[in-house]
Amino acid sequence: MTVPQAAPCMLQAWQFAEAELRGFLRHQLHDADAADDLLHEVFLKAMRQGGRFCQIDNARAWLFQVARNALVDLQRATRPSDPLPDDLPAIVDDPAPVEALADCLPLALASLSAEDRDAIEQCELGGLSQVEYAELRGLKLPTAKSRIQRARTRLRAALVAHCGVRFDAQTGAVCCHVPRDCSVKPQD
Repeated sequence: MTVPQAAPCMLQAWQFAEAELRGFLRHQLHDADAADDLLHEVFLKAMRQGGRFCQIDNARAWLFQVARNALVDLQRATRPSDPLPDDLPAIVDDPAPVEALADCLPLALASLSAEDRDAIEQCELGGLSQVEYAELRGLKLPTAKSRIQRARTRLRAALVAHCGVRFDAQTGAVCCHVPRDCSVKPQD
C-alpha cells in the first residue's frame, strides 16, 4: 500500500488550523485523548486528498467540516442504546397478509385504465426505466414521467379503496393491510 504524500498546501493549512481544531475537538469531547484521536483522523483524511487538497477554496473550513463529521460519527458510534423491555410481544412471521396483499395487486391493477395499467406494468413491475418507457411508447420524457406518476397515484388510490391498504403518513410505506374480498371489474 502506498502512503499518500502530503501536498505542501495541506501541510501549511494544517499548521495554521491544527491548534484551533484541537481546541474545538477537546471542547466538544471533554477528553483530550479522544480529541487527539479524532484530530489524527482529520489529518489522515486531509493527507488522502493529496494534490486535490490544494484545489479546496477554504482549507480551514474544509478541515473543520471533516472534524465535525468525525465528531458526529464518533457520537453515533458511542451513543447508548435503550434496552428493549422483556415484555415485548413476539414477532409473528405470518405470510398470510403479504400473500393477501399480493393477491389484491392484480385486482387493483385491473381497476386502472389500460394506459395506467401499462405504465405500472412496464415500469414498476417490468423494470423499465422512465426513459425506456418513453422510447417504447414514443413519448417525450416529461410526458412519460407524468403518465407514470399519475398511474402510481391512481394505483395507490386503488390499493386503498379496493384492498384496504393504509400508508404511513411520514414514510409513505405500506403500514397496514386489511384483506378484503374485492371483486373489481377491469376498466378499459
